[in-house]
Amino acid sequence: MFHLRSLILGTCAAALMAGGAAAKSDITVAMQLEPPHLDPTSAAAGAIDSVLYSNVFEGLTRFMGDGSVVPGLAKSWEISEDGLTYLFHLQDNVTFHDGTTMDANDVKFSLDRINAQDSANAQKALFSAISEVNVIDPTTVEIKLSAPNGNMLFNLAWGDAVIVAPESISNIKQLPIGTGAFKFTSWTQGDNIMIEKNPNYWGAPAALDMATFKFISDPTAAFASVMAEDVDVFVGFPAPENLPQFDADPRFQVLVGSTEGETILAMNNKQAPFDNVQVREAVAHAINRQAIIDGAMFGYGTPIGTHFAPHNPAYVDETAISAFDPEKSKALLAEAGFPDGFETTLDLPPPSYARRGGEIIAAQLADVGIKAKINNVEWAQWLETVFKGKNFGLTIVSHTEPMDIGVYANPDYYFQYNNPDFQALMTKLNATTDEDMRTQMLGEAQHIISQDYVNGYLFQLAALGVAKAGVQGLWTNAPTQATDLTGVSWAE
Repeated sequence: MFHLRSLILGTCAAALMAGGAAAKSDITVAMQLEPPHLDPTSAAAGAIDSVLYSNVFEGLTRFMGDGSVVPGLAKSWEISEDGLTYLFHLQDNVTFHDGTTMDANDVKFSLDRINAQDSANAQKALFSAISEVNVIDPTTVEIKLSAPNGNMLFNLAWGDAVIVAPESISNIKQLPIGTGAFKFTSWTQGDNIMIEKNPNYWGAPAALDMATFKFISDPTAAFASVMAEDVDVFVGFPAPENLPQFDADPRFQVLVGSTEGETILAMNNKQAPFDNVQVREAVAHAINRQAIIDGAMFGYGTPIGTHFAPHNPAYVDETAISAFDPEKSKALLAEAGFPDGFETTLDLPPPSYARRGGEIIAAQLADVGIKAKINNVEWAQWLETVFKGKNFGLTIVSHTEPMDIGVYANPDYYFQYNNPDFQALMTKLNATTDEDMRTQMLGEAQHIISQDYVNGYLFQLAALGVAKAGVQGLWTNAPTQATDLTGVSWAE
C-alpha cells in the first residue's frame, strides 16, 4: 500500500583516494522509516520497497523515474488478441545473488505464490485475474488470465510482484536474495541496512560499490545529520521547514517532486459511527486541507478530494464536494444523531505528515464537536492493529502505490468500504484496454468514493529530498516508493 511505501541515499567516510582523482563509490542514504522485514511480496509497508525495489529485487517489468513501465527480467513479450495470454521472454544469463539460475520456474513460483490461498501479499487483488502460469522453456513463461486486464504490465512492475526463488524463500524476511544490481550485505536493526554491488549482474552494472540506508525517524535529528554531512542523501526528508536553508547552501541540492502518495484521513467504514455516510461527510467538511498542508508540510503538497494523483491525466478535481465548512459539518452531525459530537481514536504512524497533520486535524475535528484521542503508534503496531486488525476509528496514512484506487473494491481492506457498484466498475475497468473508456471509468470511480466520503482526502504527498551537490541520478519524482540506486553516481 502503502505507506503505505519513501526515497533515500547516503555515504560513509570521505572516499577521496590519494591524489584526489577518484570519484566516491559509496553512498549513505537516510530515510525516516525502517522496514519491518525485507520481503516486499508479503507486506504493505512501503519502507521495504524504499530500500530493495530495483536495487536487490526485480520483476518482469519495472518502473522508471518518469513513471514509465519498461522491460525488467522480461526482455520482451507478446499479448494475444483477446488479451488473455501473455508470453514473456526472459533476459539471458540471470542469476540470483546466491549464484543459482533465475529461470521460468522461478517466475512461475513467484506468481503462483501471490495467488496461493495462504498468500500474505498485500496487493493480491491486482493479480487475481492470473488463472495459470506455464513454463514453456527455461526462458519463456506463459501467463493466462481469466479476463483481460489492461493494467497487467503495470501491475507486474509493483514491488509486490518481484521474482524470488523457492530455495531462499524461507529466510527472505531477514536475508533477501534477488537478481538486482546490488546484493544485500547486512541489517543492523534500528540503525541501517547495507547493500553492495553485484559483480555478476546480468544488466548494466551499478556505478556505486556500496550503499548504506540509515534510519533516522526524528525530524530534528534528520536536519542535524544532513547539515553535518553524516549522510549523503535524505529521501522523504521529514522536516520541510528546513528545505529553504539547504537550498541556499551550495553543499546541497534540494529535490522536490511528486509522489503517488494520496495522504488520507482514513475512516473505519464498518465501525460506528463511521458506518453512517452523514458522519463521514461531517468529518470531511471539518477538515481545512490547506491549513494541514501549510502547518504540517510547510506548503508542500497538492489538495485532493478523492483517491487519485493530480498529475495523472485521468485525475478529476473533486475537492469542492468536501470543501471546508464547519457549520455544515455540525449540521450533519446533528442530523446523524450527534448534536454534541462524539469521541473516537486517531492512530498516527511515525511520518511527519501523520504526526504533525494529526495534531492539526484533531483540533479541526474538536471545533465541530468530534473529540479524537491521538494514539502515536510505530509502523509495526500500525500494520498489526490498523491495517490487519482493522481496530481503529480514524488514522492518517499516505498510500504511495501507483494508481491504487482499486483498493476501494476490496471490502476487506482496512477501511472496510463495501460498495458493489464500485466493485463492478473496477471489474469492468480491469477488462478494458481502450484508454478513453478507461479515463471515463476512472473519473466515475473517483466521483463515487468522493460522494460516499469513504475517507477524508487531504493532499498528494510531495517527494522531498536533500542530497549532497555531487550526487547525480536520483529520482526526483516517486512513481512508486523506491530509492533506485542503479543509476546513481558521484560527479567526477
